[in-house]
Amino acid sequence: MLRNLHVKNLALIDEVEVNFQPGLNILTGETGAGKSIILGSVHLALGGRYTRDMLRKGSDFGLVELVFEPENPAIIRQLKEMDIFLEEGQILLSRKLMDGRSVSKINGETVNMSVLRDVASILIDIHGQHDHESLLHKKNHLAILDAYARDSVDSLKKKLAEEYRHYRACRRELEDASMDEAERKREVALLAFEVDEITDAGLRPGEDQELEEQYRRMTGGKKLSEAIAETYRYTGEAEGVSDALSRAIRTMQEISGTEEKAEELYGQLVDVDSLLNDFNRELMEYAKTFEFSEEEFHEVEERLNLVNHLKSKYGNDVEEISAYCEKQEKRLSELQDYDAYLAGLSSALESAEQKLSTDSDKLSRARKKAAVSLTQEIKQALIELNFLEVQFDMQFEQMKDYTENGRDDAQFIVSTNPGEEMKALYNVASGGELSRIMLAVKTVLADREDTPTLIFDEIDTGISGITAGKVAGQMRIIGRNHQVICITHLPQIAAMADAHFAIEKKAENGKTTTGIRLLNQSESEGELARILGGAEITDTILQSAKEMKEMAKREKNASVK
Repeated sequence: MLRNLHVKNLALIDEVEVNFQPGLNILTGETGAGKSIILGSVHLALGGRYTRDMLRKGSDFGLVELVFEPENPAIIRQLKEMDIFLEEGQILLSRKLMDGRSVSKINGETVNMSVLRDVASILIDIHGQHDHESLLHKKNHLAILDAYARDSVDSLKKKLAEEYRHYRACRRELEDASMDEAERKREVALLAFEVDEITDAGLRPGEDQELEEQYRRMTGGKKLSEAIAETYRYTGEAEGVSDALSRAIRTMQEISGTEEKAEELYGQLVDVDSLLNDFNRELMEYAKTFEFSEEEFHEVEERLNLVNHLKSKYGNDVEEISAYCEKQEKRLSELQDYDAYLAGLSSALESAEQKLSTDSDKLSRARKKAAVSLTQEIKQALIELNFLEVQFDMQFEQMKDYTENGRDDAQFIVSTNPGEEMKALYNVASGGELSRIMLAVKTVLADREDTPTLIFDEIDTGISGITAGKVAGQMRIIGRNHQVICITHLPQIAAMADAHFAIEKKAENGKTTTGIRLLNQSESEGELARILGGAEITDTILQSAKEMKEMAKREKNASVK
């Protein structure tokens, strides 16, 4: 159930906090007090559309927080499958609304909007002011039937969806395979060229990586070898440093005995010659460690160029090239034996269509069987909602084409007056009647669905009098096994409240704010009197309000027994 709602800086709301109760929670208030803002904030928290003008004037941000306390093991299991876990038996959903953006969190962890909406769909069902108009679109009728019959149709629908995807793939493959003889020959020639080019290369798995490593190593060795050779030309070969140094030593030797300084310089020159000879010997020894083969280098380079050429055409690595070659070989084989290939595709399509047809018929039979009990239950609920001579049924037709949802084209049909022919809802029902039909549907589905909390925003549109009392009775029935939160203008519904909240608008210090508070027994009677009598509440009106509360209490107690 939805335990707590906290709203801050939204529209007329400065800050409010509501602790909802089990059973039937009723929200009432004057026109313009902000009733829809309260439930609209729930819709926002659960991923509803947000615009900057929704924030309270002068506020930098808005905040909506919902605390849920799931108890149904099936719902808790579904949440765990989504990696959402209860913390002390609760789940906190929040959405912070800022200028042009919002941040949603579940139990303090940021989530994207799709996750938020998926979680919300498990925990709560919101029926907005105009949602009953969805009944005017017959595409929604089949969804209602499937929700009612989910135990018998869900596995069939899942299987059918898979079969439909396979059928579409088979049909698309057959369509793509159709070509004239000239086109077939051109494709065969291209495929043969590609397959030959790849197979002639004789690629080995991982060969591209081996060649790249070899090339890097050999390129480095070549650079070192060339540098060493060039260095030796300068230091060891004729006309190099060594040759020039030898001539300098001979010249210096001639004068070394004449002066002490000349002798010293001559000795230094001899030492330099000795160092240079040692350097040249070590350089040649170092050169021997690089066994560079120009021929081998060119072989590696050519092979790498071939592999890179194939990669540029057929894949990012040798494995992808091989996979591409296998695919093209398969395609080549198909086109070379084209008639057999087409026959195989046609056979596969025929088989897929047969399975699809068989399971579409199974799904249709299951739906029609469930539709009998669904429409009977909805009819009974409508009678309880003051449709005295109502007839309600579901009309089935079969679509020409298959869909992933079968071939059923179904819609509800209704007659609200004796002797009238049953017609589609959009031809018969008024706004008030649609609201009651939707309530009847919700009443029937409530016993089939796990969703613990249902919100109704003004389900009482266009009804009054005896019918209003009937609607109140249906709300009470739903509230026995679900938490219901409902905005209403009708005293009959408000009187049924297990928890009655008043939404009030106040003006203080030049600012208007909307607040909400839980009413006690006497306050609830006073609010009922206001709804009954308007601005002037007489003793008679107040007494009527007390009697309505007492009658509602007796009716609830009688239903429990």
